[in-house]
Amino acid sequence: MVQTIRNRSQVPLDSRDLEICQRVFDKIRSEYQVEKDSDEAERTASIIIELYRQGVRDPNHLQSMVEAARGLFETTERPPTAPGI
Repeated sequence: MVQTIRNRSQVPLDSRDLEICQRVFDKIRSEYQVEKDSDEAERTASIIIELYRQGVRDPNHLQSMVEAARGLFETTERPPTAPGI
């Protein structure tokens, strides 16, 4: 199912909102070995908050969108092809 992003909310995040964002942040940090005080962690947190404010509330969808935005998807390496193939 495709989730549409609503207009950005100007309502402050409450403790429940922050808990969801924190869980997604912690999961991404753990899965991709991102140091807590790194620039990557800061960018990831910013993206999480921005997407959440735009209406992405499902933690799994939020994580997928952050991974896509940061280029964190795991890639499967394909064997090199011979020239002309």
